[in-house]
Amino acid sequence: MQVTVDGTAVQVSDGATVLEAAKRAGSWVPTLCFDERQAPFGACRACMVAVDGSAKPVPACTTLCREGMVIDTTDPTARRVATAVVELVLSELPSAPAPHTELAAVAAKLGVEGPRWPGATHPVAHDLRHPYLAFEHELCISCGRCVRACDEVQGTFALTAVGRGFEANVAAGIGSGFLESACVSCGACADTCPTDAITERLLLDGGNNGGPPPDAPRLRRRLSTN
Repeated sequence: MQVTVDGTAVQVSDGATVLEAAKRAGSWVPTLCFDERQAPFGACRACMVAVDGSAKPVPACTTLCREGMVIDTTDPTARRVATAVVELVLSELPSAPAPHTELAAVAAKLGVEGPRWPGATHPVAHDLRHPYLAFEHELCISCGRCVRACDEVQGTFALTAVGRGFEANVAAGIGSGFLESACVSCGACADTCPTDAITERLLLDGGNNGGPPPDAPRLRRRLSTN
């Protein structure tokens, strides 16, 4: 079928999403909860775009294309929604995201320099009980990507979403973090995390100061497709 994205006509297959069409057209759409290796989730609402015939912006990652659809990824209302989402996410973090993270990149491209609504932030809470993975809970934005990577791609089911609203976070194990969970140290959660809330301790500690031993296996940086 043919759709038009920002004035460019593109051909997409049946079942393609608006986000896929935008990528085919070379248009940028901000995302936080999306990972192309996982099923679209539509939780963050950063990927809002305008579609002719719709009274309000729609999420690009979960909206299916239809023949003749006209999509505007730069619609002012849609961009205001995306910008507000990122500003709200940043307002809950105790510090700015590291420059190399996806969250920082999305914020920079949207022109967001910091939170618009300063207030309560997540308390610093680090789980360093796993020999290879570190979990900095205060950086979690509840995008769900780590949980879905563990479930959908790895089939391990070691992580789960807990809490609601401001208290939402991710947990592993029962009161023992990754240490006694079903985690197999594949690194899928760290690979997909857009904020470095979960990261390899080799990267966090540089292999020193309490990091993993020198002979620790390198974690895979790509999700398994098996």
